[in-house]
Amino acid sequence: MKILRLEDLVAQGPKDQLAGKRVFIRADLNVPQDDAGHITEDTRIRASVPCIQMALQAGAAVMVTSHLGRPTEGAFKPEDSLAPVAQRLGELLGREVPLRSDWVDGVEVRPGEVVLLENCRLNKGEKKNDEALAKKMAALCDIFVHDAFGTAHRAEASTYGIAQFAPVACAGPLLAAEIDAITKALAQPKRPLVAIVAGSKVSTKLTILQALADKVDGLIVGGGIANTFMLAAGLKIGKSLAEPDLLDAAKAVMQAMKARGAEVPIPSDVVTAKAFAADAPATVKAATDVADDDLILDIGPVTAALLADKLKTAGTIVWNGPVGVFEFDAFAHGTETLARAIAASPAFSIAGGGDTLAAIAKYGIEKEVGYISTGGGAFLEVLEGKTLPAFEILARRAAQS
Repeated sequence: MKILRLEDLVAQGPKDQLAGKRVFIRADLNVPQDDAGHITEDTRIRASVPCIQMALQAGAAVMVTSHLGRPTEGAFKPEDSLAPVAQRLGELLGREVPLRSDWVDGVEVRPGEVVLLENCRLNKGEKKNDEALAKKMAALCDIFVHDAFGTAHRAEASTYGIAQFAPVACAGPLLAAEIDAITKALAQPKRPLVAIVAGSKVSTKLTILQALADKVDGLIVGGGIANTFMLAAGLKIGKSLAEPDLLDAAKAVMQAMKARGAEVPIPSDVVTAKAFAADAPATVKAATDVADDDLILDIGPVTAALLADKLKTAGTIVWNGPVGVFEFDAFAHGTETLARAIAASPAFSIAGGGDTLAAIAKYGIEKEVGYISTGGGAFLEVLEGKTLPAFEILARRAAQS
């Protein structure tokens, strides 16, 4: 995919290539906060710093905005404010980061300075990509930089419309890295390509499973999704979470894989409990021996070992979702085994999704995963085979230049 990158603009000439230019950065600073408004996890803010620093060091006048939470357009509430983000961003940049409200009609910022523009989803017309709003945003800048992969699947005024009308539109380093990793994993993968898709429901990831069935050499399913596939394979799953109305869909995925000489491995052993609780006694049993009152909460050790072997010999691994209730230690063995196999594999690996990131953090394998995606919904839509609006508009603008 041919897109213009912020680093291209910096690299095209002397260091002052961006000097004096007004640079508008759409970042993803949507961080979790406690009831008192204190930031509890700042990964997204830290991930946005390199883009901001790149523009500042080039001498640009820098504006940054982001959404936070789900505010009502045109109705400001204190909990919607980016004030805590401005404070944390200032600490990371080692400078004051002023917060500007009511910024759509004009912002004063000098070269070498950075300002944070209040929650962009407070602007009327943001979510519907209002053209008038997008044009006003575009008029604020000489260069628009999209660096928010977490919003790349949404065509909003601050993500899509502004990219249409800004004099120059490019990808920041975070978004560019996502594009490169996704291309490496899905468009030009080293084979065998193995995908892990896990979660509570087939329905939420059915289109992903169907799309991957045409691409991957191995499709590992886990969680409630695996239970549905076990049912489709004729196994009993007791009172485990599953979607019996999607058995035909699961069978179709298995048949599509088989027709290509690929497979969806069905667990041969599982870890069960009589109740969904951290202290529930865990029992390992053959997949054929699941009782009517059993809950399947993890794959068994034999299955985990077999799947780990497949991962260790893969060329590319795409990972979305833990294969068991890894939050409960008694049912975390399967997820930990696969996580450590991914870490040990020479394959290029890309992982995404909130629970997946939590598992990566739990087992401390951040440095062993090839690329950790910052986008939840956007990552899933890429796996579905969709072209994200952000990618489409940036590619179109690059083709016009």
